[in-house]
Amino acid sequence: MVGINQKEVRIGMVGYKFMGKAHSNAYQNAPFFFDLPVKPIKQAICGRNEEGVKSAAEKMGWNSWETDWRKLIEREDIDLIDIVTPNNRHAEIAIAAAEAGKHVYCEKPLAMTIEESRRMLEAVEKNNVIHMVNFNYRFAPAVQLAKKMITDGKIGKVNHIRALYLQDWIMDPDFPLVWRLEKSVCGSGALGDLAAHSLDLARFLVGEIEEVSARLKTFVTDRPAVAESSGLSGKASLTDKRKVEVDDAVVVIASFENGAFGTFEATRFAGGNRNSNQFEINGEKGSIKWNAEQLNELQVYFTEDDPSFQGYKTINVTEEVHPYGEVYWPSAHIIGYEHTFHNLVAELMQGLADSTVPSPNFKDGHINQATLNAIEASSKTNQWQSIKAFI
Repeated sequence: MVGINQKEVRIGMVGYKFMGKAHSNAYQNAPFFFDLPVKPIKQAICGRNEEGVKSAAEKMGWNSWETDWRKLIEREDIDLIDIVTPNNRHAEIAIAAAEAGKHVYCEKPLAMTIEESRRMLEAVEKNNVIHMVNFNYRFAPAVQLAKKMITDGKIGKVNHIRALYLQDWIMDPDFPLVWRLEKSVCGSGALGDLAAHSLDLARFLVGEIEEVSARLKTFVTDRPAVAESSGLSGKASLTDKRKVEVDDAVVVIASFENGAFGTFEATRFAGGNRNSNQFEINGEKGSIKWNAEQLNELQVYFTEDDPSFQGYKTINVTEEVHPYGEVYWPSAHIIGYEHTFHNLVAELMQGLADSTVPSPNFKDGHINQATLNAIEASSKTNQWQSIKAFI
Protein backbone atom coordinates (compact mmCIF):
# COMPACT_ATOMS: atom_id res chain seq x y z
CA MET A 1 0.00 0.00 0.00
CA VAL A 2 1.35 3.38 -1.01
CA GLY A 3 1.25 5.75 1.97
CA ILE A 4 2.29 9.31 2.74
CA ASN A 5 5.91 9.61 3.82
CA GLN A 6 5.83 13.32 4.61
CA LYS A 7 4.02 15.32 7.27
CA GLU A 8 1.68 16.88 4.73
CA VAL A 9 -0.72 15.53 2.12
CA ARG A 10 -1.12 17.85 -0.86
CA ILE A 11 -4.67 17.81 -2.19
CA GLY A 12 -5.98 18.53 -5.66
CA MET A 13 -9.75 18.94 -5.76
CA VAL A 14 -11.86 18.67 -8.91
CA GLY A 15 -15.02 20.78 -8.50
CA TYR A 16 -15.70 23.68 -6.17
CA LYS A 17 -19.40 24.30 -5.50
CA PHE A 18 -21.60 22.80 -2.73
CA MET A 19 -19.49 19.78 -1.83
CA GLY A 20 -16.31 21.60 -2.78
CA LYS A 21 -17.12 24.15 -0.11
CA ALA A 22 -17.83 21.42 2.46
CA HIS A 23 -14.59 19.57 1.69
CA SER A 24 -12.52 22.76 1.65
CA ASN A 25 -13.90 23.70 5.06
CA ALA A 26 -12.93 20.29 6.42
CA TYR A 27 -9.36 20.50 5.16
CA GLN A 28 -9.08 23.95 6.72
CA ASN A 29 -10.54 23.11 10.12
CA ALA A 30 -9.89 19.41 10.83
CA PRO A 31 -6.25 20.19 11.85
CA PHE A 32 -7.57 22.79 14.31
CA PHE A 33 -9.58 20.17 16.20
CA PHE A 34 -7.64 16.94 15.59
CA ASP A 35 -3.97 16.15 16.17
CA LEU A 36 -3.60 14.75 12.68
CA PRO A 37 -0.64 12.53 11.76
CA VAL A 38 -0.45 14.32 8.40
CA LYS A 39 -1.77 17.79 7.59
CA PRO A 40 -4.02 18.37 4.56
CA ILE A 41 -2.68 21.12 2.28
CA LYS A 42 -5.11 22.73 -0.16
CA GLN A 43 -2.66 22.67 -3.04
CA ALA A 44 -4.83 23.11 -6.13
CA ILE A 45 -8.48 23.33 -7.13
CA CYS A 46 -9.85 22.55 -10.59
CA GLY A 47 -12.91 23.68 -12.54
CA ARG A 48 -13.85 24.29 -16.16
CA ASN A 49 -14.84 27.92 -15.68
CA GLU A 50 -11.59 29.87 -15.26
CA GLU A 51 -13.17 32.89 -13.62
CA GLY A 52 -15.25 30.74 -11.28
CA VAL A 53 -12.44 28.41 -10.19
CA LYS A 54 -10.02 31.29 -9.67
CA SER A 55 -12.55 33.05 -7.46
CA ALA A 56 -13.24 29.83 -5.53
CA ALA A 57 -9.52 29.23 -5.00
CA GLU A 58 -9.09 32.69 -3.52
CA LYS A 59 -12.19 32.49 -1.33
CA MET A 60 -11.60 28.96 -0.01
CA GLY A 61 -7.86 29.26 0.48
CA TRP A 62 -6.41 27.04 -2.25
CA ASN A 63 -2.81 27.66 -3.28
CA SER A 64 -3.42 27.38 -7.03
CA TRP A 65 -6.00 26.43 -9.63
CA GLU A 66 -6.36 24.52 -12.90
CA THR A 67 -9.03 24.30 -15.60
CA ASP A 68 -8.11 20.78 -16.79
CA TRP A 69 -8.33 17.90 -14.31
CA ARG A 70 -5.83 15.91 -16.36
CA LYS A 71 -3.19 18.54 -15.71
CA LEU A 72 -4.08 18.45 -12.04
CA ILE A 73 -3.47 14.71 -11.89
CA GLU A 74 -0.16 15.08 -13.74
CA ARG A 75 1.21 17.53 -11.18
CA GLU A 76 3.99 16.12 -9.01
CA ASP A 77 3.00 18.34 -6.09
CA ILE A 78 -0.37 16.53 -5.68
CA ASP A 79 -0.74 13.44 -3.47
CA LEU A 80 -4.52 13.01 -3.30
CA ILE A 81 -7.30 13.77 -5.77
CA ASP A 82 -10.64 14.82 -4.25
CA ILE A 83 -13.58 14.45 -6.66
CA VAL A 84 -16.61 16.67 -5.99
CA THR A 85 -17.89 16.84 -9.58
CA PRO A 86 -21.30 15.72 -10.86
CA ASN A 87 -21.63 11.94 -10.85
CA ASN A 88 -20.87 11.35 -14.53
CA ARG A 89 -17.24 12.44 -14.06
CA HIS A 90 -16.40 10.32 -11.02
CA ALA A 91 -15.22 7.16 -12.77
CA GLU A 92 -12.97 8.74 -15.40
CA ILE A 93 -11.22 11.02 -12.93
CA ALA A 94 -10.86 8.43 -10.15
CA ILE A 95 -9.42 5.76 -12.45
CA ALA A 96 -6.95 8.21 -14.01
CA ALA A 97 -5.89 9.41 -10.56
CA ALA A 98 -5.33 5.87 -9.27
CA GLU A 99 -3.33 4.94 -12.36
CA ALA A 100 -1.15 8.00 -11.73
CA GLY A 101 -0.48 6.76 -8.20
CA LYS A 102 -2.67 9.38 -6.51
CA HIS A 103 -4.84 8.59 -3.52
CA VAL A 104 -8.54 9.20 -4.18
CA TYR A 105 -11.40 10.67 -2.14
CA CYS A 106 -14.70 10.72 -4.06
CA GLU A 107 -18.19 12.04 -3.52
CA LYS A 108 -21.20 9.72 -3.38
CA PRO A 109 -22.75 7.96 -5.15
CA LEU A 110 -19.45 6.48 -6.27
CA ALA A 111 -20.49 5.99 -9.90
CA MET A 112 -23.27 6.05 -12.48
CA THR A 113 -23.39 2.27 -12.98
CA ILE A 114 -22.16 -0.92 -11.37
CA GLU A 115 -19.70 -1.38 -14.25
CA GLU A 116 -18.14 2.00 -13.46
CA SER A 117 -17.89 1.37 -9.73
CA ARG A 118 -16.32 -2.04 -10.39
CA ARG A 119 -13.64 -0.47 -12.59
CA MET A 120 -13.02 2.22 -10.00
CA LEU A 121 -12.56 -0.36 -7.24
CA GLU A 122 -10.26 -2.43 -9.43
CA ALA A 123 -8.17 0.65 -10.26
CA VAL A 124 -7.54 1.73 -6.66
CA GLU A 125 -6.78 -1.82 -5.54
CA LYS A 126 -4.49 -2.57 -8.49
CA ASN A 127 -2.51 0.62 -7.93
CA ASN A 128 -2.37 0.28 -4.13
CA VAL A 129 -3.69 3.74 -3.34
CA ILE A 130 -5.75 4.87 -0.37
CA HIS A 131 -9.40 5.48 -1.26
CA MET A 132 -12.49 6.79 0.47
CA VAL A 133 -16.05 7.72 -0.51
CA ASN A 134 -17.91 10.57 1.17
CA PHE A 135 -20.76 9.01 3.12
CA ASN A 136 -20.33 11.76 5.69
CA TYR A 137 -23.39 10.96 7.82
CA ARG A 138 -21.57 7.94 9.22
CA PHE A 139 -19.40 10.46 11.03
CA ALA A 140 -22.09 12.28 12.99
CA PRO A 141 -21.19 11.51 16.63
CA ALA A 142 -24.77 10.37 17.31
CA VAL A 143 -24.56 7.84 14.47
CA GLN A 144 -21.20 6.62 15.77
CA LEU A 145 -22.75 6.18 19.23
CA ALA A 146 -25.66 4.28 17.69
CA LYS A 147 -23.14 1.97 16.02
CA LYS A 148 -21.35 1.36 19.33
CA MET A 149 -24.60 0.63 21.14
CA ILE A 150 -25.65 -1.89 18.49
CA THR A 151 -22.21 -3.53 18.40
CA ASP A 152 -22.18 -3.74 22.21
CA GLY A 153 -25.56 -5.48 22.17
CA LYS A 154 -27.43 -2.71 23.98
CA ILE A 155 -30.60 -3.24 21.90
CA GLY A 156 -30.00 -6.94 21.27
CA LYS A 157 -30.56 -8.60 17.92
CA VAL A 158 -31.79 -6.07 15.36
CA ASN A 159 -35.16 -6.86 13.81
CA HIS A 160 -36.09 -3.69 11.93
CA ILE A 161 -34.67 -0.57 10.38
CA ARG A 162 -36.90 2.06 8.78
CA ALA A 163 -35.16 4.97 7.18
CA LEU A 164 -36.47 8.14 5.57
CA TYR A 165 -34.62 10.83 3.65
CA LEU A 166 -37.07 13.63 2.91
CA GLN A 167 -36.48 16.90 1.07
CA ASP A 168 -38.78 19.31 -0.76
CA TRP A 169 -36.57 21.54 -2.91
CA ILE A 170 -37.91 20.55 -6.36
CA MET A 171 -41.66 20.47 -5.68
CA ASP A 172 -42.28 23.50 -7.90
CA PRO A 173 -42.97 22.09 -11.42
CA ASP A 174 -41.27 25.16 -12.86
CA PHE A 175 -38.02 24.41 -11.04
CA PRO A 176 -35.42 23.90 -13.79
CA LEU A 177 -33.75 20.67 -14.87
CA VAL A 178 -30.51 21.18 -12.93
CA TRP A 179 -27.82 18.49 -13.19
CA ARG A 180 -29.23 16.52 -10.25
CA LEU A 181 -32.34 15.96 -12.38
CA GLU A 182 -30.54 15.14 -15.63
CA LYS A 183 -30.06 11.37 -15.99
CA SER A 184 -26.99 11.57 -18.23
CA VAL A 185 -25.21 13.54 -15.51
CA CYS A 186 -26.56 12.17 -12.21
CA GLY A 187 -27.63 8.61 -13.08
CA SER A 188 -30.69 8.66 -10.80
CA GLY A 189 -32.73 11.13 -8.77
CA ALA A 190 -33.72 10.76 -5.13
CA LEU A 191 -32.37 7.20 -5.30
CA GLY A 192 -28.70 8.09 -5.78
CA ASP A 193 -28.84 11.51 -4.16
CA LEU A 194 -30.67 10.60 -0.94
CA ALA A 195 -31.41 6.88 -0.59
CA ALA A 196 -27.71 6.13 -1.16
CA HIS A 197 -27.01 7.73 2.24
CA SER A 198 -29.77 5.77 3.98
CA LEU A 199 -28.64 2.48 2.46
CA ASP A 200 -25.05 3.12 3.49
CA LEU A 201 -26.10 3.91 7.05
CA ALA A 202 -28.15 0.69 7.10
CA ARG A 203 -25.11 -1.37 6.05
CA PHE A 204 -22.95 0.44 8.60
CA LEU A 205 -25.38 -0.01 11.48
CA VAL A 206 -27.32 -3.21 10.76
CA GLY A 207 -25.38 -5.32 8.24
CA GLU A 208 -25.34 -6.42 4.63
CA ILE A 209 -28.55 -6.13 2.62
CA GLU A 210 -29.47 -9.41 0.91
CA GLU A 211 -32.30 -8.45 -1.45
CA VAL A 212 -34.67 -5.60 -2.25
CA SER A 213 -38.10 -4.90 -3.67
CA ALA A 214 -38.70 -1.32 -4.80
CA ARG A 215 -40.70 1.27 -6.68
CA LEU A 216 -39.48 4.49 -8.27
CA LYS A 217 -41.81 7.40 -9.03
CA THR A 218 -41.50 10.62 -11.05
CA PHE A 219 -44.15 13.22 -10.21
CA VAL A 220 -43.12 16.01 -12.61
CA THR A 221 -42.31 14.55 -16.02
CA ASP A 222 -41.30 17.76 -17.84
CA ARG A 223 -39.32 20.72 -16.55
CA PRO A 224 -37.82 23.91 -17.96
CA ALA A 225 -34.24 23.60 -19.14
CA VAL A 226 -31.57 25.47 -17.20
CA ALA A 227 -30.83 28.93 -18.58
CA GLU A 228 -28.31 29.72 -15.86
CA SER A 229 -26.90 27.36 -13.22
CA SER A 230 -26.12 28.30 -9.63
CA GLY A 231 -25.18 25.48 -7.26
CA LEU A 232 -28.23 23.38 -6.35
CA SER A 233 -30.55 25.82 -8.07
CA GLY A 234 -30.69 27.66 -11.38
CA LYS A 235 -32.62 30.01 -13.60
CA ALA A 236 -35.31 28.35 -15.71
CA SER A 237 -35.57 28.78 -19.44
CA LEU A 238 -38.78 30.47 -20.53
CA THR A 239 -38.99 28.58 -23.82
CA ASP A 240 -37.21 25.22 -23.54
CA LYS A 241 -38.82 22.23 -21.76
CA ARG A 242 -37.08 18.91 -21.16
CA LYS A 243 -38.27 15.43 -20.18
CA VAL A 244 -37.41 14.32 -16.65
CA GLU A 245 -35.84 10.86 -16.77
CA VAL A 246 -34.93 10.35 -13.11
CA ASP A 247 -37.02 9.46 -10.08
CA ASP A 248 -38.51 12.02 -7.71
CA ALA A 249 -39.16 9.39 -5.03
CA VAL A 250 -38.29 5.81 -4.17
CA VAL A 251 -39.70 3.26 -1.71
CA VAL A 252 -37.72 0.10 -0.85
CA ILE A 253 -38.36 -3.05 1.16
CA ALA A 254 -35.14 -4.83 2.10
CA SER A 255 -34.14 -8.06 3.80
CA PHE A 256 -30.73 -8.35 5.47
CA GLU A 257 -28.36 -11.31 5.60
CA ASN A 258 -28.66 -11.40 9.42
CA GLY A 259 -32.45 -11.67 9.28
CA ALA A 260 -33.30 -8.02 9.87
CA PHE A 261 -36.04 -6.39 7.82
CA GLY A 262 -35.97 -2.83 6.51
CA THR A 263 -37.96 -0.16 4.73
CA PHE A 264 -36.53 2.93 3.03
CA GLU A 265 -38.16 6.00 1.55
CA ALA A 266 -36.43 8.87 -0.20
CA THR A 267 -38.17 11.80 -1.84
CA ARG A 268 -37.61 15.40 -2.85
CA PHE A 269 -41.39 16.03 -2.71
CA ALA A 270 -42.01 15.97 1.05
CA GLY A 271 -43.17 19.52 1.74
CA GLY A 272 -41.74 21.05 4.91
CA ASN A 273 -38.75 18.69 5.02
CA ARG A 274 -35.54 20.49 4.11
CA ASN A 275 -33.07 17.72 4.94
CA SER A 276 -34.79 15.11 7.08
CA ASN A 277 -32.39 12.17 7.01
CA GLN A 278 -33.63 9.83 9.71
CA PHE A 279 -33.72 6.22 10.86
CA GLU A 280 -35.29 4.09 13.55
CA ILE A 281 -33.73 0.76 14.49
CA ASN A 282 -35.66 -1.75 16.60
CA GLY A 283 -33.97 -4.61 18.44
CA GLU A 284 -35.00 -7.31 20.91
CA LYS A 285 -33.94 -5.17 23.88
CA GLY A 286 -34.56 -1.63 22.67
CA SER A 287 -34.72 0.93 19.90
CA ILE A 288 -32.69 3.85 18.52
CA LYS A 289 -33.86 6.93 16.57
CA TRP A 290 -31.90 9.67 14.82
CA ASN A 291 -32.66 12.60 12.53
CA ALA A 292 -29.95 14.70 10.88
CA GLU A 293 -32.02 17.83 11.46
CA GLN A 294 -31.32 17.24 15.18
CA LEU A 295 -27.78 16.13 14.42
CA ASN A 296 -26.47 15.86 17.99
CA GLU A 297 -29.44 14.03 19.47
CA LEU A 298 -29.87 10.26 19.71
CA GLN A 299 -33.13 8.84 21.05
CA VAL A 300 -32.91 5.49 22.81
CA TYR A 301 -35.42 3.13 24.41
CA PHE A 302 -34.64 0.01 26.46
CA THR A 303 -37.19 -2.70 27.24
CA GLU A 304 -35.33 -3.60 30.43
CA ASP A 305 -35.95 -0.19 32.03
CA ASP A 306 -38.34 -0.03 34.97
CA PRO A 307 -41.88 -0.09 33.46
CA SER A 308 -42.84 2.97 35.51
CA PHE A 309 -40.54 5.21 33.44
CA GLN A 310 -40.11 3.38 30.17
CA GLY A 311 -40.03 5.42 27.00
CA TYR A 312 -37.63 7.10 24.64
CA LYS A 313 -35.00 9.33 26.19
CA THR A 314 -32.81 11.81 24.33
CA ILE A 315 -29.02 11.74 24.59
CA ASN A 316 -27.23 14.94 23.61
CA VAL A 317 -24.15 13.32 22.04
CA THR A 318 -21.67 16.02 23.02
CA GLU A 319 -19.95 14.56 26.08
CA GLU A 320 -16.21 13.87 26.09
CA VAL A 321 -16.96 10.15 26.40
CA HIS A 322 -18.93 10.24 23.14
CA PRO A 323 -17.41 9.64 19.68
CA TYR A 324 -15.27 12.67 18.68
CA GLY A 325 -16.52 14.45 21.81
CA GLU A 326 -13.05 15.08 23.18
CA VAL A 327 -11.91 17.17 20.20
CA TYR A 328 -14.71 19.72 20.08
CA TRP A 329 -16.47 21.82 22.71
CA PRO A 330 -17.57 21.35 26.34
CA SER A 331 -20.68 19.30 27.05
CA ALA A 332 -23.85 20.42 25.22
CA HIS A 333 -21.98 22.92 23.03
CA ILE A 334 -23.33 21.39 19.84
CA ILE A 335 -21.58 20.81 16.53
CA GLY A 336 -23.02 20.99 13.01
CA TYR A 337 -23.23 19.44 9.56
CA GLU A 338 -19.72 20.57 8.60
CA HIS A 339 -18.18 18.60 11.46
CA THR A 340 -19.22 15.30 9.88
CA PHE A 341 -16.74 16.19 7.11
CA HIS A 342 -14.08 17.15 9.67
CA ASN A 343 -14.43 13.73 11.32
CA LEU A 344 -14.25 11.91 7.98
CA VAL A 345 -11.15 13.87 6.90
CA ALA A 346 -9.48 12.97 10.21
CA GLU A 347 -10.07 9.28 9.44
CA LEU A 348 -8.76 9.77 5.92
CA MET A 349 -5.57 11.45 7.15
CA GLN A 350 -5.01 8.62 9.63
CA GLY A 351 -5.42 6.08 6.85
CA LEU A 352 -2.89 7.93 4.70
CA ALA A 353 -0.41 7.99 7.58
CA ASP A 354 -0.88 4.30 8.40
CA SER A 355 -1.13 3.11 4.78
CA THR A 356 -4.50 1.55 5.58
CA VAL A 357 -7.75 2.03 3.67
CA PRO A 358 -10.40 3.59 5.95
CA SER A 359 -14.14 3.09 5.66
CA PRO A 360 -16.29 3.93 3.85
CA ASN A 361 -14.09 3.20 0.86
CA PHE A 362 -14.59 2.26 -2.78
CA LYS A 363 -15.65 -1.26 -1.80
CA ASP A 364 -18.43 0.25 0.29
CA GLY A 365 -19.26 2.55 -2.63
CA HIS A 366 -19.35 -0.40 -5.02
CA ILE A 367 -21.74 -2.36 -2.78
CA ASN A 368 -23.88 0.75 -2.45
CA GLN A 369 -23.95 1.08 -6.24
CA ALA A 370 -24.95 -2.57 -6.57
CA THR A 371 -27.84 -1.88 -4.20
CA LEU A 372 -28.94 1.16 -6.23
CA ASN A 373 -28.85 -0.91 -9.41
CA ALA A 374 -30.81 -3.72 -7.78
CA ILE A 375 -33.46 -1.22 -6.66
CA GLU A 376 -33.79 0.13 -10.20
CA ALA A 377 -34.05 -3.41 -11.57
CA SER A 378 -36.72 -4.33 -9.02
CA SER A 379 -38.81 -1.31 -9.96
CA LYS A 380 -38.61 -2.25 -13.64
CA THR A 381 -39.24 -5.98 -13.26
CA ASN A 382 -41.68 -5.97 -10.32
CA GLN A 383 -39.50 -8.64 -8.68
CA TRP A 384 -37.20 -9.01 -5.68
CA GLN A 385 -33.55 -8.53 -6.62
CA SER A 386 -30.47 -10.02 -4.96
CA ILE A 387 -27.65 -7.57 -4.22
CA LYS A 388 -24.96 -10.19 -4.82
CA ALA A 389 -26.26 -10.67 -8.36
CA PHE A 390 -25.12 -7.13 -9.15
CA ILE A 391 -21.81 -7.10 -7.27
